[in-house]
Amino acid sequence: MRTRVSLGQAAAFLAERYAGRAGQVAELGGGDWSRAYSFELGGRPLVARFGAYGEDFEKDRAAMRFAGPDLPVPAVLDIGAAAGGCYAISERHFGTFLEALDRPRLERLMPALLRALDALRLVPVPADASPVWPAGDPDAPASWRDWLTVTLEDHPGGRVSGWRARLAEAAGLDELFVAGEREMRALAASCPELRHVIHMDLLNRNVLVSGDGTRLEAVFDWGCSAYGDFLYDVAWFTFWAPWHPAIDAVGFRDVVTRHYQRTALAVPMMDERLRCYELHIGLVHLAYCAFAGRDGDLQEVAQRMAGLLS
Repeated sequence: MRTRVSLGQAAAFLAERYAGRAGQVAELGGGDWSRAYSFELGGRPLVARFGAYGEDFEKDRAAMRFAGPDLPVPAVLDIGAAAGGCYAISERHFGTFLEALDRPRLERLMPALLRALDALRLVPVPADASPVWPAGDPDAPASWRDWLTVTLEDHPGGRVSGWRARLAEAAGLDELFVAGEREMRALAASCPELRHVIHMDLLNRNVLVSGDGTRLEAVFDWGCSAYGDFLYDVAWFTFWAPWHPAIDAVGFRDVVTRHYQRTALAVPMMDERLRCYELHIGLVHLAYCAFAGRDGDLQEVAQRMAGLLS
């Protein structure tokens, strides 16, 4: 699953790609779908990422159109084929990862984080756009509610195919999934057919914060993003809050609710929508952890889901 491009392979590729002008190559880390390396080119700090799925990097490049003072998106400078997969070269930004903040620094950041969520909500998106972007997949669901249900199916040949059989091997987890899916489908009727840009992964080392904690320095890794209800990104924080003490302590949901009240933003059926999306996030991650063989994470997500359903 993980694309394994070593430091030596990355350095060799960059040396050839830039005719020996790339220097200071160092590993930054990575997730299951790509690995990242920092380097310098003519004194300019850049990042090279290598992965199996070029569409993730294309989304990063497409997301550049969202960039603004409240939503800093690193510029993607180059995309191509490398090491049996794909590569992307981007500007490098510096800062502290959002989930590493303690409570005082997170409270200091909240105005900037709320502005970023507002900026995402205000990006113009065609009302009839498919939830899957960039457009081009003829089989993509046309409605947001359909997208919520389709993404819970185990599609043969998909990126994480085979998860349902693995989930069934764990005692009680298939029943938990069925119960969660049943309630999520019922709640989906309360979810409006909105079209906003939603990042869908605003933790997991994808947001950098300034040293003084007052602004976002970068929002990257847009591979999971979609067009849908802006509350999904709020649900991302509320679902994962128990894993992050500072996020849990600030009362993220209450902070966001007060922000919407203060800005006179009407959010009908907010409770039902957030619960629907929290259940969806939990279900997707039950599937993913089963696929990836992450038994510890699988049990933690299952406990969270059981708590939501109790």
